[in-house]
Amino acid sequence: MRIAEPLHLRLLRLLRDQGTVSRAELADRLEIPRPRLLAELDRLVGAGYIAEAGMAASRGGRRSTLVELNPNLRFAAVDLGASSVDVEVSNGRLEPIAAYTESTDIRSGPKVILHRVNELLAKAKADGVYERLDAIGIGVPGPVSFRDGVPVSPPIMPGWDRFPVRELLTREHGCPAVVDNDVNIMAIGERHGGVAHSVDDFLFVKIGTGIGCGIYLSGEVYRGTDGCAGDIGHIQVDSHGPMCSCGNVGCLEALFSGAALAKDAGLAARGGTSPALAERLAAKGTLTARDVAEAASEGDVTCIRLIRDGGRRLGGVLAGLVSFANPSMIVIGGGLAHLGHILLAEIRSVVYRRSLPLATGNLPVVLSELGPRAGVTGAAVLASDLAFEQAT
Repeated sequence: MRIAEPLHLRLLRLLRDQGTVSRAELADRLEIPRPRLLAELDRLVGAGYIAEAGMAASRGGRRSTLVELNPNLRFAAVDLGASSVDVEVSNGRLEPIAAYTESTDIRSGPKVILHRVNELLAKAKADGVYERLDAIGIGVPGPVSFRDGVPVSPPIMPGWDRFPVRELLTREHGCPAVVDNDVNIMAIGERHGGVAHSVDDFLFVKIGTGIGCGIYLSGEVYRGTDGCAGDIGHIQVDSHGPMCSCGNVGCLEALFSGAALAKDAGLAARGGTSPALAERLAAKGTLTARDVAEAASEGDVTCIRLIRDGGRRLGGVLAGLVSFANPSMIVIGGGLAHLGHILLAEIRSVVYRRSLPLATGNLPVVLSELGPRAGVTGAAVLASDLAFEQAT
């Protein structure tokens, strides 16, 4: 049974998600006595979280006052990927005011990467985007102890194990910070403002440099006992497969991910089975998953097969998850989502074929609506929740 949320948290979230609301309407929506609401609103106005916003239209009697989140609230959202960093600063409604995207290499280590994050936030401050931050949310591409705010033995992040990410950001910016796995923040973002907006039980599958799964159960992210729930990229799909970055063999991630697809593309180009890839390799000297997507869209048979093979492997893993968790929706996101409907069709085919009809009869498998913004959106939601929780 879910524990009832404190009134102040329900109130602040409602204003975040719905915008300006009258005091009278708030009492109706939250189903609380008006005197109690007014006392809580006065407290939150005094604490700087809420501001008055004029008078509401008359409902037949005395006009009610409109209230909104303080326009000066600012949240920073950071989405660290294996090869990129996205930073946004948003207002209380989570509308982005400033955004920065850069290529980076997560293997550079936490000091280098977080120093750059701090520089980008300092630039936003210097440009007048904010005077102070109220909270920071950050996602990293590896397992995270959500309780401690640190990455734990992340396979593709050398030097990050137990690095005090939350502590460093809190100290640097003088505000609370929250750290989560990148696929969890993407799932939170999609739940807040994407295709899963009204869905309480769904899986968000990120396919990029790695593969992970954000799990939503009963309207909440399920992180597991130690924070590593959903690490499906390291489920074995071929006992004779290649070595994975985690040290095991035949993991899904070792067979189908950005790096795996680029490697297979190189073999196809050099082996003469894909003229389209061979031409791209000769022109650029290297191949990526996007080259495979583009060649497949042009009808290259080898590239279509590579995408379908990956979709079949991923679909097999997801079919097991569907039988286990019975979600209402599966959302596909991440960098390899641009493989598009060839990938989506193969995943759907395998999931629908290998899971029981009762579990798949009303199960949409869809692409993310938010795309590359899913991560920063979810990080902003986490940051705002953290700030609101502390408004006691």
